[in-house]
Amino acid sequence: MSRSQRLWALVALDALLLPMALLTAIVLRFGGWPHDLDKYWPLLPIAPLVAIPVFIKMGLYRAVVRYMDEKIMVTVFSGVSLSVLLLATVVTMGRFVNMPRSAIVIYWILAMAYIGATRYLARGLLRTLENQQLERTAVAIYGAGRAGSQLALALAADRHYEVVAFFDDDKGLHGRVIAGVHVYPPADAASLIQALQIRQVLLATPSLPKSRRREILNAFEPLHVQLKTVPDMKDLVEGSIELADVREVTIEELLGREVVEPIPALMQANITSKVVMVTGAGGSIGAELCRQIIRQQPKALVLFEVSEFALYQIERELRLQLPGGVGLVAMLGSVVDQARLESVCRTHGVQTIYHAAAYKHVPIVEDNPLEGARNNILGTFHAAQAAIACGVETFVLISTDKAVRPPNVMGATKRMAELVLQSLATRHSQPVFSMVRFGNVLGSSGSVVPLFREQIRQGGPLTLTHRDITRYFMTIPEAAQLVIQAGAMAKGGEVFLLDMGEPVRIYDLAVKMIHLSGLEVRDERHPEGDIAIQLTGLRPGEKLYEELLVDDNAVQTSHPRVMMANEACWTEADLQAALTVLHESIASAQPTQLLALLSQHVAGFSRPGIPG
Repeated sequence: MSRSQRLWALVALDALLLPMALLTAIVLRFGGWPHDLDKYWPLLPIAPLVAIPVFIKMGLYRAVVRYMDEKIMVTVFSGVSLSVLLLATVVTMGRFVNMPRSAIVIYWILAMAYIGATRYLARGLLRTLENQQLERTAVAIYGAGRAGSQLALALAADRHYEVVAFFDDDKGLHGRVIAGVHVYPPADAASLIQALQIRQVLLATPSLPKSRRREILNAFEPLHVQLKTVPDMKDLVEGSIELADVREVTIEELLGREVVEPIPALMQANITSKVVMVTGAGGSIGAELCRQIIRQQPKALVLFEVSEFALYQIERELRLQLPGGVGLVAMLGSVVDQARLESVCRTHGVQTIYHAAAYKHVPIVEDNPLEGARNNILGTFHAAQAAIACGVETFVLISTDKAVRPPNVMGATKRMAELVLQSLATRHSQPVFSMVRFGNVLGSSGSVVPLFREQIRQGGPLTLTHRDITRYFMTIPEAAQLVIQAGAMAKGGEVFLLDMGEPVRIYDLAVKMIHLSGLEVRDERHPEGDIAIQLTGLRPGEKLYEELLVDDNAVQTSHPRVMMANEACWTEADLQAALTVLHESIASAQPTQLLALLSQHVAGFSRPGIPG
């Protein structure tokens, strides 16, 4: 039936039910068929003639039956009440018959019951017919509180999902029925998921601490059911949870930890009311540094980036959220161009530099060692020299755990960059040089997490270099906040280490991501699984595990997540000699000479045939 046909069907049904309600009211009033029933017959057609125009005016027929909710009863109550009042007026003024007042009251009650019941019956019929035609996905909701109950009501009107169970930690809710759905203890999840063929579990627990959410995710991860989550209620308009607000659970939530709230004084020290420049502003870390920086109300933020497209993207994003009074400047340039760096710093009066520009992909730098050294080592040196020449107050280098005993060129060049800054810090009190060393950030460019996500979307396999390879992980926002706070604690030449938590076995990470997608790993034990994990072998220069310390000692700083390393550094003579050899190797395109230099100065780096 078309919409207009369904509308006229409802009108016709009301035209039949209203006289029936009036007749029933009369019979009930007299306790049976009155002997003078004939005199009431003229009233029967008057009831719908009075009521239906009222219903039309009040929008009762504009409501889409399939999506009607409890609010329709307000319209029914108002429309029926007004129509009964008009009917009583017509009866009285028209002097049709002496209608008992009690019969009018009974008619009012019956009319509301009939009109309301038909809407709910029609809604139920339509949904039943649709359910027979569509295969709805069985879902469960974890959290039977306000967010969960609202989500259940929203899903009840959806054509593709059917809520079959609630899970909740509150023992007082176990056995209850909310929005027509039973509440079960989480301990019953495994059996119920199998018995009810639940395909998805929706986490409606926005107020739970991250540690408890992580426990829930870890408990459901082996059950091979897709997990999705409802955002924090503070991010939603009050009472407006929609299906679009439900998103897949991210691996960040599964691996994440409780974030230590940033210390405002440290966040503001080198930023508030100052001109700040971020090199490599379009990269993963650089971009997040920019987002954190503008929240601290700098005088201006200078974006320095070699990639025009990356610069365009981050500038466009920041413009949309830029606080009033904060300037934003986008500068194209390379960190190996010292003259360009000095020009930008002098023109804009830069006071703080966060040096995030670097080539960081291990296999690519392994194949392009000279360019990696030019950008990572000389780029850092030229940026530092520009900062010295222009009177910059603070210079913070973004380093990496791959700089510690690196078997690869990328890590070795980052360790050399640290040594360059440490040497300069011994001779220059301004700027205050410091380095911040940390591991992988979740979701960054080149990170394993977005790669696994894409491979899962394509149906696999997930490619992994080694079954036992481990890495440290941290979220990008936490890393950026800790970098800013570490830099604010610097006195000159420090290497700060961020507390990365426990290392993660990448094979386990791959399995968790497959399970979070509601899929099964295909292996010898499960040959009919969905996604295979393919081991490709360690790439050149790749380590099984990463470290944060060159020497096995570090001291705790005033921040619980920031430590400080005590490591040997270069003398002035060491710096000049290394830079001379570095320039010669790049100018003569001699990677062997570069590798020998790295082997000489970087602990842990060596190449066959090259003396270390």
